[in-house]
This record gives sequence, C-alpha cells and structure tokens, in this order.
Amino acid sequence: MTISAHSGTNAGSSVPAVDAAAILTRQRSRESAARTYARTLPIVPVRAEGAIIHGADGRRYLDCLSGAGTLALGHNHPDVIQAISETLASGAPLHTLDLATPEKDAFVEELRASLPAGLGPDAKLHFCGPSGSDAVEAAIKLAQTATGNQTLLAFTGGYHGMTAGALAVTGNVAVKNPLPASGSVVRLPFPHPYRCPFGVGEASDRNAGPGGAQLSISYIERLLDDPLGGVTSPAALVVEPVQGEGGVVPAPDEWLTAVREITRRRGIPMIVDEVQTGVARTGRFWAVEHSGITPDILVMSKAIGGGQPLAVIAYRAELDVWLPGAHTGTFRGNQLAMAAGRATLRRVRLDGLDDRCARLGARMLAGLAEISHGRPQIGHVRGRGLMLGAEIVDPSGEPDSAGAYPADPRLAALIRAESLHRGLIIELGGRHSAVIRLLPPLIITEAQIERALAMLADAVDAAVRRLGSTPATPAAPGPPGLPGSGPGRRLHAGCGSRERPDTGREAT
Repeated sequence: MTISAHSGTNAGSSVPAVDAAAILTRQRSRESAARTYARTLPIVPVRAEGAIIHGADGRRYLDCLSGAGTLALGHNHPDVIQAISETLASGAPLHTLDLATPEKDAFVEELRASLPAGLGPDAKLHFCGPSGSDAVEAAIKLAQTATGNQTLLAFTGGYHGMTAGALAVTGNVAVKNPLPASGSVVRLPFPHPYRCPFGVGEASDRNAGPGGAQLSISYIERLLDDPLGGVTSPAALVVEPVQGEGGVVPAPDEWLTAVREITRRRGIPMIVDEVQTGVARTGRFWAVEHSGITPDILVMSKAIGGGQPLAVIAYRAELDVWLPGAHTGTFRGNQLAMAAGRATLRRVRLDGLDDRCARLGARMLAGLAEISHGRPQIGHVRGRGLMLGAEIVDPSGEPDSAGAYPADPRLAALIRAESLHRGLIIELGGRHSAVIRLLPPLIITEAQIERALAMLADAVDAAVRRLGSTPATPAAPGPPGLPGSGPGRRLHAGCGSRERPDTGREAT
C-alpha cells in the first residue's frame, strides 16, 4: 500500500519565499465579494503533500478540508503526479471536446468498473462541464427529457450547486432570495437527527432520528398521492445520501431505501448526487451502497478527477433519449483530469481505501464524541466515514420542541479561527453555518487524526474563553467514546442509525 509512504508530514524541499501579506492584500482588492474560503482561511499555500499544506508564512497546516472533499488521495499523491506527468510527456492533446482518446477510454473503463452494479452493464455515461453543478444540470435535463415532466422533488437542507437548475433544488435560502425563481420544485423534509423537521424526540434520545425519518416517508407518500396536494407529475427526485453543505447529515439507510421504493412504484427517476460522497468518502465506494439502492442517475464530480476538474453522470440506458448536443460544454474533455482520475480510482480500489475510511471515520467520530464530554457547546456530532460534523450550539438558549439548542454561528466561526491558528484547516456548514465540518483526505494517518482531534479540542476551549465563558464541568461519563449525559450532546454514525461506532483507539 502507498498510504504510509505518502503521509504528508515532512516538508521536503524548502518553501519558496513569498510575501503572503501582500498576496492576500492584492486578492482582497482584486477579487469579488463572493469569494468564500479565502475570507475565512487567510493563508497562502505554496507546497503540499498528503494531508499537509505548507504556507508562505512558514507554517504547516493539517488539511481536514481537502478541497471540500476533492482530494481523496491528498495533495500531490505520487500516482496522480505520475499520471499527469506521463500524459504531458506523451504529447497527448490536452483539450479534445468530447472526442475519444486513449486517456478517456482508460478512465471510462475504471469508472464503469466502480459503478453500483444495479445500474447494469449497459449504463451510459455523459461528460459534463467540469463542475458538480453542471452535472446536476445535466441530470435534471435528462430526467425532464425522458419523462416529459418538469416538476422536481428536492429536500430541505440539500445542496446541489450554484447554477440555475442546481440552485433551484438547493435549499439555501440566502443565495436564492436575490434571484428569480427557477423551475417548479417541491421541497420535501429530509430527516435530521438533531433538528428534526417534525420537532419530535428529545435531545438525549438517540432514536428520535428514525421517528422523524418515518414521518418523512409518510409525508412524501401522502403528498405525492394527494390529488389536491398540488404536486404535478414529477420529472425526478434529487437527493444526497449525506448532506454535506447542509451540515453533514447522513440519510438513514432504511429511509433512503423507502424513498427509492416510493420513486420506483410511481415511475419517478431518482437522481442521487454523489459529488461529495463518492469515491470511498463515506466508507463505501459510493454512499448508496450503504443502503443497497441503485439510482436511475448518479451524479459524480470532485474526487473522480483526482484533484482536477471533471464531472460525469451515469444513468440507466433506457433514459438515453436526448438529442445530440442536448447538453454540451467546451471543457468536457479534460485529459489531465481523466488521467488523474483514473489513477485515483485505481489507487482507492487497490488499497481498499473504502474499508480504511470506514475504520478511521469511526475513530474520528468517536473522538468528536469524546471532545463533546463536558463541552455542552457541542450539541451534536455525526457523520459517515471521513465526512464528519459537529454542531455548535448555545446551551444557555431555549431548546426547541425536539430538545435541540439554538445554533451558535459566532462560536463556530471562532472555533474555525482558533483551529487555523493551531495549524488545523476545517470549514463550517449547515444551518446558520454552525456545523464544524471535517473532510480529511482518505490517506490521512492515524497519528494525524489524533493530532487533529487534539487541536480541535484545544480550539473549542479557546473559542469558548474568547466569548467570555468557560467549558462546563465534565458530564457524567457514558459508554467509552460516546457522549456523556449533559444537555444537548448526541452522537449519530448516520441519521437514525441504531448502531454505535467502533470506539476503540487505534495505535499511532
């Protein structure tokens, strides 16, 4: 295996001397008000390997964001660098529109071999403009063309991109408010283990999630079958198996299975957005494999390009009814991305990184639960594989009917800043941007996981002190690795999951 050899803990050659402050100042003056990560992560990366970024400030940062989940193998993995270098040295054309090339053919072979078996041997691929948003647009257009219907079913908390159609099925109100409505979208309730859309359960009750999940299924069925429900014939249902930007909310397996059955019985194409969850991120190669469902259309981007821009949809052959040119894009034939993507998919497969991700993710989730002991500001921890979140709350506030405390986005932002100060890169997401998100590369080492958890715990305490309070006294201990009995703390290995994760510490 190549994992330990590429742990990303040594600097290698010296970091180039650059004026980081000047670069950041120029960026602020030249780039748009819509920039995001640059605002909250004011660093200038100059070198990187594995899970480590070297900044122009001379510091090393442990990257638990990994390009928002794009860098499955971390920064500059040897396999990826070799694939890109060989393609460049070969003289192969780098831009080919959608023409066939040896690089594309090899990538397609590797990708098809990884697809959920239920899509069938005749599954079709369509290469899109190189972003997840464009792949979602393609999936929507395909479903609308195949069914002749226009209405889309989407979920609260969902995120599918920033272009018109993808934004229409996205739940984020703030980015939608200034814009005209785009298309007919019916919003359905996504089960949430902490902020249940139906307001059921108590914060200390781990089984509140399944209750909300069952209510969600009943609501969806009744709405779709109600002749006065106002839902015109749907073109598709769009769902994420784990809501990433929505706050790291895994769909319960039994809920996703029931949703698949609802769509099957009614002839509604099911689009599963695996832009962020795909390529072993959740502990299976595709997150739908946890539940065993097969979507009609699978949306892929991020990690499939090995760090380079690439987006593809895979779908059942019987949906392949659109006309030539129905969805095009100038940059569909990125040869470097296909070479890097093939190398990435191959390495993930050969090294069994899906199983490794499940094991290390269980340790990291248990570590987040341990951090929550005596820190009521951590209202809930959840995740699947190496896609993890911790919801930051104000425990002095009034809990809602389900026992969830108010989100505390100010404290969450301070925790992110304190983490960066300690050399840990994380991001925020979820409602009110109050969920700490961790998306480390799949090759992160066990020692790096322990280091990340230690830095995060220290950052939480420092942030709480900056707000003028101190962490609560330790809660009564629960089972090893699980939250204590204090207010607001809950653990979910997946929304509505009844199984506790493996909480044993690993040797470092």
